[in-house]
Amino acid sequence: MNTHQHTGHGPVAAKVDHRTAVAAETARFVAAVQDADPVAPVPSCPGWTLADLIKHTGSVQRWFSVLLTARIQEPPRTREVDLRLPEHEDGYADWLAESATVAEDAFAATDPDLPMWAWGADQHARFWARRMLFETLLHRADAELALGRRPVVDRPLAVDGIDEFLVNLPFAGFFAPKVTNLRAPDKTILFRTADGDDAWLVRLRPDGFGLDTAHPAPGTADATVQGSAADLLLLVYGRLTCDGGAFAREGDEQLLADWFANSAF
Repeated sequence: MNTHQHTGHGPVAAKVDHRTAVAAETARFVAAVQDADPVAPVPSCPGWTLADLIKHTGSVQRWFSVLLTARIQEPPRTREVDLRLPEHEDGYADWLAESATVAEDAFAATDPDLPMWAWGADQHARFWARRMLFETLLHRADAELALGRRPVVDRPLAVDGIDEFLVNLPFAGFFAPKVTNLRAPDKTILFRTADGDDAWLVRLRPDGFGLDTAHPAPGTADATVQGSAADLLLLVYGRLTCDGGAFAREGDEQLLADWFANSAF
């Protein structure tokens, strides 16, 4: 696929300490589920319970920590990790808190600028901390949605998360196969924040898609979606729909429908 790494958010992204934010987002997740029913369903992850959601998030943190500690230089052959999972689901929240400590230890032992294999655009150890952060944040939001709460996402994190998602999405086809459907004869989609001047231009071509570093004039993209950074983050991950009142959109509706039908993971 053609990929064009977007570089327009360096100053904002630099404000986000991914390693510290993993701990903070995990703490918010743990606080949300501490006294919740572990078998409560999670509508934004169909078929999952809160216990499944917690287990998945902690497992990802522990797996990524193993990859960091091993300083992997090629795709891992196995995802087998000693999870140390509690026997009973009522211990999962505390186990998730411990998972963040495992991650913190891996971060402390690994230079973020160390070259490493990664499935996305950035082939350095920092990729895994950033990816872990948004896995944790989005699943914290899933837990809150399941419990009838409106997730709150700090704006700098939301901006960085949108960027992280769109930069890496072209590489995600091996676990999100619908991504390979995201192609078109030179069409553009603009995502723009309503609470700032952040913008991401996605260019779809016959052989794939990627972020374009161009900054188009308003109205020049084939389709545009505008909303708060926090809402846009939940939108690109499929937790909100663009036909809700949170977004202003214009342009090619079929292009947007095709994008959202094939891009979320």
